[in-house]
Amino acid sequence: MTQIRPFTLAVPQAQLDDLNSRIDLTRWPEKECVDDWSQGTPLAALQDLLGYWRGGYDWRRCEARLNALGQYTTEIDGLDIHFIHRRSSHADALPLVITHGWPGSVAEFLGVIDALAEPDDGGLAFHVVAPSLPGFGFSGKPERAGWGVEKIGQAWAQLMQRLGYSRWVAQGGDWGSAVTTAIGVQQPEGCLGIHLNMPIARPTPEDLAAPSPAEVKALTALKHYQDWDSGYSTQQRTRPQSVGYGLVDSPAGLAGWILEKMWAWTDNQGSPYDALSRDQILDNLMLYWLPGTGASSARLYWESFGSFAPHAISLPVAVSAFPKEILPTPRKWAERNFANLVHWGDMEKGGHFAAWEQPEAFVRELRTAFALMA
Repeated sequence: MTQIRPFTLAVPQAQLDDLNSRIDLTRWPEKECVDDWSQGTPLAALQDLLGYWRGGYDWRRCEARLNALGQYTTEIDGLDIHFIHRRSSHADALPLVITHGWPGSVAEFLGVIDALAEPDDGGLAFHVVAPSLPGFGFSGKPERAGWGVEKIGQAWAQLMQRLGYSRWVAQGGDWGSAVTTAIGVQQPEGCLGIHLNMPIARPTPEDLAAPSPAEVKALTALKHYQDWDSGYSTQQRTRPQSVGYGLVDSPAGLAGWILEKMWAWTDNQGSPYDALSRDQILDNLMLYWLPGTGASSARLYWESFGSFAPHAISLPVAVSAFPKEILPTPRKWAERNFANLVHWGDMEKGGHFAAWEQPEAFVRELRTAFALMA
């Protein structure tokens, strides 16, 4: 039950042929009534992406990259957990568990794992453990309710213990932030501290009465999210099964649902491709398409959306604040929750997908932050 099993991807060609056939048979809606993204993913943008998915994208490249990093599975509380485990060659490397969110995957970290494990400048090195959340990627899909972020945090602590790590740190953004915050609250044995790139905090009435410029920015972003950007979360936290049918069955439906977030949540000049390449976006989409996780990943919202709430943490906490984060948190608010805030990095560029968008800055921040905890 506690065995660590090697996991090698070798997707049958028949699955790739089926994907191509479904793309060919897409039934397209009419063009949107505006000349921007305000009604959702534009028809032309989605047709362009699916055309490349069908005719130019190479899944075998991504498959080989994942296999080369080292993939494994292990059963925790009856559920198979998939994870990348990239050991550093440095004997004093610090074990790190790093957690993705939605609509991301372990693909978010493909550009930082090697740099974290093998610094070329003598900086802090990490043994990197990057699990796929339950119901995401190639992890198992929970068959019963109960796999919320608190349970996932406990599972990650068990995973690190199972891998033989007695001292370790944790990092996350989006759902990864919620899981990593849960780890900080739980203070499992061996955890030295955490790093977040989407901390959650709330203003006080006094803050609202006389907000600073940073607080005005945060409040404006929250209102925009509530008014224009939260429909996906309402659907997924209330009826994940209903939306899941289309996400599992239709490549166009899945890509249209997720590409809009790549536009809305990255630091770009009008196109998601200013921040991420088509290959990066499709590598991530394939980790939803191949295992059919449109419904199972959405269920995490049903399980745990209320976990995006302030929590008091006494462990050392570090934060990297990227300017285009969808829900920015002023340091003043965060300091009320984090009694031991050891590092706060105000970044010059980047959005919600920190490691994906700004890999070099992300790696620097983790080295700086965790050097204060090691």
